[in-house]
Amino acid sequence: MARALALMHAHPAQAWTVEELARGIGMSRSGLAQRFTDLLGMPPMQYLGQWRLQLAAQKLRLGRPLASVVEEVGYESEAAFNRAFKREFGMPPATWRKKTARASTPDDDGARRVASGGTASA
Repeated sequence: MARALALMHAHPAQAWTVEELARGIGMSRSGLAQRFTDLLGMPPMQYLGQWRLQLAAQKLRLGRPLASVVEEVGYESEAAFNRAFKREFGMPPATWRKKTARASTPDDDGARRVASGGTASA
C-alpha cells in the first residue's frame, strides 16, 4: 500500500481511479481496494479525497489563492471544492481561512493563538 499512497501523495491532482492505482502498483482493483481498506480503515478514493482537502487547507493557510488551490489539489470546479471542504471542515474555505488567520495572529501579550484553540509562544 505504500506505493499506492506514494502515487496519491506525489500526484494528488491526478484524476485517480482505483483501477489506475491498482495498475500502477501491479495489483487487481478489488485486491487494492480490499487491502487498502483493511490497512487504512477507508477505501482509496475516500483517503484521496481527505488527503486533497488536507493539502488544500495547508495551501489556504499559507495564503494561496483559492482558484490555484482548487486546481492544485485536483478539483474540477470551485463549487465542488467548496462543497467538499465544507463537508470536511464544517465551513466554506473562505470562512475557514479567515478563522485560521485570526486564530494564528499574535495576541496583545505576544502569545500566538493557534487554530486548535491552544496557545503557543510566538
